[in-house]
Amino acid sequence: MNTLSYKTVSANSATVNKEWVLVDADGQTLGRLASKVAKLIRGKYKPNFTPHVDCGDNVVIINAEKINLTGKKWSDKSYIRHTGYPGGQRSLTATEMFEKDPTRLIEKAVKGMLPKNTLGSALYRNLYVYAGSEHKHAGQEPKAINLNDYK
Repeated sequence: MNTLSYKTVSANSATVNKEWVLVDADGQTLGRLASKVAKLIRGKYKPNFTPHVDCGDNVVIINAEKINLTGKKWSDKSYIRHTGYPGGQRSLTATEMFEKDPTRLIEKAVKGMLPKNTLGSALYRNLYVYAGSEHKHAGQEPKAINLNDYK
């Protein structure tokens, strides 16, 4: 047989099929939710996944204020940043960050699981997190999914 009976299909921006997905974070564990959402945004659950193309879905997460952390992570997990000045290292615990803005916990967790390059920056823009059950993407008609069905 001189020819291949199959051909590898690579997705590009013209052939990619992006959908809108709604995820409810009520009662979900932070890290498990973030890893599955990162895979959805990346497009890893799709059969035509291509590593260098944005072929993932747009994900809307609601009820971010009802997220769970296991163990003593509420007090022990720290988020460190630097102001850029000498001695400018600042840190917040998970509880302090949650009190300021509950959506930032999920945003930071998902962003840390995306690639650290320009593609990762573009993929991060496909994430929308809301503290309550209301969101402004009703016009896109997001399809509600259960994350427990995904591996």
